[in-house]
Order: sequence, then C-alpha cells, then structure tokens
Amino acid sequence: MPAPPTTLNPTDPPPPADDPWGGQSRASAVAEVVAPVLLALCGLVTVLTTLGILLVLTVQSVQFFLKAQVGVGDFLLGAVLKPEASPPKFGILPLAWGTFLVAFGASCIALPIGLMSAIYLSEYAPRAVRAVLKPALELLAGVPTIVYGYLALLLVTPVLKAVLEPLGFRVDQFNALSACIVVGVMIVPLVSSLSEDVLSAVPLGLREAAYGLGATKFEVSTRVVLPAGLSGVAASFILAVSRAVGETMAVVLAAGTMPQITANPLTSVETMTTYIVQVVGGEASYGSAKYLSLFAVGLALFAITLTLNILSNLVLRRYREVYQ
Repeated sequence: MPAPPTTLNPTDPPPPADDPWGGQSRASAVAEVVAPVLLALCGLVTVLTTLGILLVLTVQSVQFFLKAQVGVGDFLLGAVLKPEASPPKFGILPLAWGTFLVAFGASCIALPIGLMSAIYLSEYAPRAVRAVLKPALELLAGVPTIVYGYLALLLVTPVLKAVLEPLGFRVDQFNALSACIVVGVMIVPLVSSLSEDVLSAVPLGLREAAYGLGATKFEVSTRVVLPAGLSGVAASFILAVSRAVGETMAVVLAAGTMPQITANPLTSVETMTTYIVQVVGGEASYGSAKYLSLFAVGLALFAITLTLNILSNLVLRRYREVYQ
C-alpha cells in the first residue's frame, strides 16, 4: 500500500524542484558532514598529545643514558641518588620507594573513608542530606594541591609533633606521614564520588529481592550492592592510587627532599615528582646529565601511572556486571 502523501503547511514556501539537499537546509547538511570531522580531530588531539609527551620523554631519556653512561638496570634498581657525586649516581630506587610509601599511606586513609562515604551516600543518606553532603565532599577535589601542602606543613606536622614526640617518637619537620594524610584527604572525593555513582547504578530489584529474603540494610549494602558494583569500586581505587602516585606540590611541601629507603614514615623522603620539581627549580645546567635525568624519571613515572590506568581498565572489563 503506498505511503500517504506528506501534507505541507500552506504558509511554508514549497522546496525548489532542483534542491540537492532533499528539502534539508544547507546549514544542517554541512553540519552533518563537518561535525564528525571536528569530533574526530578533537579525539585525535588527545592521542597526539600523549604520543608527543611520550616521544619527548623517550628522546631526552635516551640522551640522558648516553650522557650519564648509566645502564637502565642501574638507573631503575640503584639505591643511591647523588647527581653531584664523582662519579654521579642516578639510582631512582629511593625515589620509587618514597613515591609508593606516600601512595600506600594515602590509600590506607582514603580508600576505607571513601568507600564508607559512598555506601552511606548511596544506601543510607536521605535525599536532602545527600544533595548537600555529596557536593560538599566533592569540594575537596577543587582545593589547590599546594594548599594541602601548606596544610601539612603548618597544621598536620605540628599536631604530629605534639602527639608523638611526648611518646618518644622523633618527627621530622618534613615527613612522609604528613604527606600521606594530606594526599589521602585529597583523593577521598575521587574514591567516594566514583564509588557512589557505581553503587547507585545497581538495580533496585537486587535490593528489593534481598529485603524480601529478610536481609537487613547493612547486609544488603555489603553483601548485595557492594559485590554488584565491585568492578567500578576497584577501578576507582586504582585511579585514586594513580592520582596519589602523581601528586606533586602537596608532597613537595610535606615530605621533603631526602632520597632514602626507610620504613619510618616520620622521616623525610623524596618522591619522583619532588625530584623533578627540585631539578627544574635548581641550578642544574641545561643539557647536563642531572637536567636530563628528570626526563628519565618522568618517563618512569609515566610508565607507572599508565600501568595503573591499564590495570583499572582490565579490572572493569574482567569483572564488569551488566544488568538489563
């Protein structure tokens, strides 16, 4: 049966008989052609930026290894970092140790607090309370990192000294524990916001089924909702750890610049980002081995954060739950 003819508004002018756009406006047709190209170019910019950063770091790192005559194994596993020594020592193991020490301590603080905050916001908080509490919690993510550094230097460290030194513990002015505390507070919004979004997306039918079986609210939250959103929660954990690994200014002001391998969080340590800031702001001449070493350290840090992000994506793909 043929389709009924299209009725036209009598007030509209009829389309020209030779209209190549089939009645569609020329601007709309051009937009349909141009928009995909512009969107593809915007996506390409991010890829090219990443490739450009990787290319610069790689080229400069190769120059560093050639100029400093340091092997990759000695660079990655060396326990001594003394660029001014004769001969200079460029082992970044103390930097890696300080980086992971701060990241581990910050994770021990942020992950439990962020997860419990997410469970409260998604399962327990009334709508009015959630509408106020979640934006207030996310405001922490907007605080400049250097403010956290000054907070550690002027508030956290004096409190640690006042509490621990009477007990016989020596607390350095710059110490890893202060950095762990402020970085942990800094990444709490990342964990809580992402985890809360994941837990809120769990279908309501799972909760109702658990309540129908006689489960309590706590059992539903911890044994039904949390396992259902476990992949997203784990991904938020990994992203938060990656954020802690790459933190710079707060760690510069809080942890200090002493490259050493120590398990005592009350002493000063130096992270990979702190070393980069120190070299850039120091007196290293352009093109020297010490100056070029910051690119090699940056490449190692890039590899660490990239590995964590890839691991996050793998966790999402492996344990992702899809609900109809």
